[in-house]
Amino acid sequence: MWLNGWRAPVRCIGSRSGSRAGFLPGRLLAAFLAAAILLPGFAHGLGRLLDRVVISDTEPRTSVLMLDRKGRLLRPFTVDDGRWRLPVTLDSLDPGYLAMLMAVEDRRFRKHAGVDPRALLRAAWQWVSHGRIVSGGSTLTMQLARLLDGQGTRHLSGKLSQILTALALERHLDKDAILRTYLTLAPYGGNIEGVRAASLAWLGKEPIRLSAAESALLVALPQAPEARRPDRDPEAAHRARDRILIRAHRLGLIDRIALSAALREPVPTTRRPFPVHAAHLAWREHRLHPELATQRLAIDAEIQSSLERLAEERARLLGPKVSLAILVADHTNGDVVASVGSADPFDDGRRGFIDMTRAVRSPGSTLKPLIYGLAFEDGIAHPESLIEDRPTGFSGYVPTNFDRAFQGTVTVRRALQLSLNVPAVRLLDVVGPARLVARMRRAGAEPRLPDLSPPGLAIGLGGVGVTLRDLVRIYAALARGGRAVDLRENLTPGLASSGNASRSMRGHSPVLDERAAWTVTSILQGVPTPARTQANGIAFKTGTSYGYRDAWAVGFDGRWVVGIWTGRPDGAPVPGLIGIDAAAPVLIDVFARLGPRVPLRSAPPGILRVSGSGELPPPLKHVRNSRNADAGSTENVLEIVYPPAGARIALGLDGDEQAKLALKVRGGVPPFTWFVNGSPVVREPFARMALWRPDGTGYTALSVVDGHGASARATVFLE
Repeated sequence: MWLNGWRAPVRCIGSRSGSRAGFLPGRLLAAFLAAAILLPGFAHGLGRLLDRVVISDTEPRTSVLMLDRKGRLLRPFTVDDGRWRLPVTLDSLDPGYLAMLMAVEDRRFRKHAGVDPRALLRAAWQWVSHGRIVSGGSTLTMQLARLLDGQGTRHLSGKLSQILTALALERHLDKDAILRTYLTLAPYGGNIEGVRAASLAWLGKEPIRLSAAESALLVALPQAPEARRPDRDPEAAHRARDRILIRAHRLGLIDRIALSAALREPVPTTRRPFPVHAAHLAWREHRLHPELATQRLAIDAEIQSSLERLAEERARLLGPKVSLAILVADHTNGDVVASVGSADPFDDGRRGFIDMTRAVRSPGSTLKPLIYGLAFEDGIAHPESLIEDRPTGFSGYVPTNFDRAFQGTVTVRRALQLSLNVPAVRLLDVVGPARLVARMRRAGAEPRLPDLSPPGLAIGLGGVGVTLRDLVRIYAALARGGRAVDLRENLTPGLASSGNASRSMRGHSPVLDERAAWTVTSILQGVPTPARTQANGIAFKTGTSYGYRDAWAVGFDGRWVVGIWTGRPDGAPVPGLIGIDAAAPVLIDVFARLGPRVPLRSAPPGILRVSGSGELPPPLKHVRNSRNADAGSTENVLEIVYPPAGARIALGLDGDEQAKLALKVRGGVPPFTWFVNGSPVVREPFARMALWRPDGTGYTALSVVDGHGASARATVFLE
């Protein structure tokens, strides 16, 4: 046959190398290809030739993308060789740009089979006439073949190899796939490949909506990507863009008015940085799941970018080495919509590379609401109960207030709103530090105790390590009526459900009783705000760690829970840095940026409402100094005899609405007041047994307070 003795070049698409051996002399091969393309009789021979061209790996490796909850780009990562090559879909590109590209580069793209015969004949005639290649006659498919092979086309052998590969491509891919791959690989200067990366780098926007001038620039750059780089030679880019615009006008793509406006539009002169939103979270999720090309996070890009600007502005005002972290979650479902790990992730002076939403720090006074909640749950205090704020020692531990002054006798409500230290330690001494740590863990927090020692009273004032994420979990539970919620950061299918199992496991163990959680919330609504600010509808608490190292503010409304940390990541003191002045204004500003305030939860049934301590039952009028104070000898210690703690009691509540639970107490001094889930239910002046009718099944916190204020408690499960 006439093919005997001729070796066709074989290529692997996606490889930048290939054999060039075995080509016919240039003029003969050119004539053969032209005849094969133009004359139907040569089709069979050409088909056999193209069958020997190997096509593989037509999907180039692209940048890993981190997307927000709505699919918007948060952060791309470069491919292995350091190039920005973002994936492209045709429906994500401006239709006007696509029309201009094909009109200028390949008007018959949709009709030809990889090579445009007219353009090829014109190029061949110019080559024969001038003895050199004047115009390449390249189609978009041929340009893609060149990008895949990595061969130059200034010599005939390279051009002929490109033609063969283009014809083979058309046999294996449809037109849309060819166009998409070309638009993914086309060079735009430096390490930028593909139209999407180019639009972000040179125009600072996604290519879904482009002006005529922007479209013309993106058409012009791949023709000479280095010579026309806008950041190196903006005049060359300007001239090339204008030539494309004039040609587009001649082809009828734009009218004279649009042409005049486009010619006046400036050309960018600098390269824009690629988006880096939620930098720490995106990097962490990428490292956890490096096999995923795309991940969708729960982050809202608009909220995230707004709060990143806020963090940078506020940190700049606080000092040169001070950083700031913000965490925002929707406590109705646990979605983390904003995670700002530092004021600037690229600021080495502020150690911006450290994610301060996960750094372990001292929480200061931010755990106090949980202490008060436990006291309300146990029935040993009410917001209107009186408590002493006086110098007091607790087995060698002598707490003092932040301002080193004492208020004397105050209500429990006032003690929490003023963040007084001594009353908080008094209550913690009664409810127990171990229970505080246990409830923190129920919320999903991971408290770190110093030297693995058992919890002591100092944890109530910050003597424990927590993260901003831990605090947001705890306050989310308060906002949800005492029920824990897992924070969810990744919505990628197959990954997003990872937190649901642990949430369901904790579902039957509330962080706080609903009434206690609501009572704490009602108090936090009245916390004093920073000067010239208002926090209407927000329940929040501030905190300052020892030595002015950390300033906190954590708060919530009916939907959002917001945590703020500020300080130096290296742990150095920042004199004068306190939560109410440094963190609380940021928290209030964050809520303003989240939109209209969502109302807090309404009061659950069973709330004891009084106007002052005088209306409270005697055991609640004044909080005693410590556990079982004035209860007498050890033989008279107050304890619940029945039901025993941890018992499961079958009362048949589903079938008998009149079923009652016997409550029995031993020790203590009458009268006895019984509380269920923090609300008083029975008061017996003398008897040590009472009957109570439950209103439902499930875990129930029982507590009893005697006439001297001593208390005992037990948690049981009723069914």
